Amino acid sequence: MISRIDLRGDALPEGPALRDLLPRADFDVQAALEKVRPICEAVHHRGDAALIDFAEKFDGVRLESVRVPARALTDALAALDPAVRAALEESIRRARMVHRAQRRTTHTTQVVPGGSVTEKWVPVERVGLYAPGGRSVYPSSVIMNVVPAQEAGVPSIALASPAQAEFGGLPHPTILAACALLGVDEVYAAGGATAVAMFAHGTESCPPANMVTGPGNIWVAAAKRYFTGKIGIDAEAGPTEIAVLADDTADPAHVAADLISQAEHDPLAAAVLVTDSVELADAVEKELEPQVAATKHIEDRIRPALAGRQSAIVLVDGVEEGLRVVDAYGAEHLEIQTADAAAVADRVRNAGAIFIGPWAPVSLGDYAAGSNHVLPTGGCACHSSGLSVQSFLRGIHIVDYTKDALADVAHHVVTLAEAEDLPAHGAAIKARFGWKVPEGK
Repeated sequence: MISRIDLRGDALPEGPALRDLLPRADFDVQAALEKVRPICEAVHHRGDAALIDFAEKFDGVRLESVRVPARALTDALAALDPAVRAALEESIRRARMVHRAQRRTTHTTQVVPGGSVTEKWVPVERVGLYAPGGRSVYPSSVIMNVVPAQEAGVPSIALASPAQAEFGGLPHPTILAACALLGVDEVYAAGGATAVAMFAHGTESCPPANMVTGPGNIWVAAAKRYFTGKIGIDAEAGPTEIAVLADDTADPAHVAADLISQAEHDPLAAAVLVTDSVELADAVEKELEPQVAATKHIEDRIRPALAGRQSAIVLVDGVEEGLRVVDAYGAEHLEIQTADAAAVADRVRNAGAIFIGPWAPVSLGDYAAGSNHVLPTGGCACHSSGLSVQSFLRGIHIVDYTKDALADVAHHVVTLAEAEDLPAHGAAIKARFGWKVPEGK
């Protein structure tokens, strides 16, 4: 059901050579880019009419309007299962606690007497958030996008999710209910690349946004790449992935369950176990078969995900080597199930989120840990972070110098300007002092 990669014995290579040995899904965003280009251009030129046509083509429903009526949001919340509502409210509460603590404050540094630099943090004006709605419904992604944007102070928040023929062309009612709980009343029935194009260009019903965030399939990732430079994006999210670094103290039933939990997202989802214990590897393999057989989405998602080239059990000589492997892999979700797991986790450099020990599975982070589950994939954790309040903020430096403070450093500025062969830069300083540069200190 799942392959093995044996990296024991020989010294592990460095950098790209090690990454090349590790499992990864094929995810060609560049090829998808050419297919989304005409979609994005159609939305640009035809606006809502194009969105309505694409909803009919891709979602099988003819919309009367792309904007979701306010009544549909309140109706969805009123009809929501009380247990689901309670779970969503608790997820929102915990996410707010964590993200509120991420707020940045204005800070002024007094560089010299009379000279200061202040950094203030300003939220983007308007964001378009995306909640997928293909194989599954993701109200949790509504929370993970909306909460940090709200805590950052973004004044205008809109959300899009695919139209569902089953619900008369509206997004899934649980998505709408989550929006209502969060106070988001600007919601659109638009999916995939069309949603990104709608936010990037704007249409008759939807003003353009400064930024688009949220997970999605390869078409969403390709549309984000297409519009990079025109709008801000969080990331080009690829298929979801879990890596588990485990030794012989781990419970194989837990490890198997966690691998399966990610595999049920998508046939391209990655499930990777890195271990120095052959006994654990054998036991996990033995656990996979009955656990898979007892769940849903077996043939269309879980089996192809576990059997795919993106999933494997990686054997290493020890936890030290395992750390090198998981750092090279840069997992979206990384579980540490070893002895002294907290100390091992503290040494990890590359991961979207780290889950410590047997009682912090990835599923907890997906819904109710308080952390954000919109995370870098495809090894991007080596250079990128997950979605946070910071994602929606811009730092602006404010420079305030008096005449005496400028005089003190003027000769240095002129010297550097001349060293770079930019004499007009120096002249802008000289002009303020009658063209005679103060000697300064």
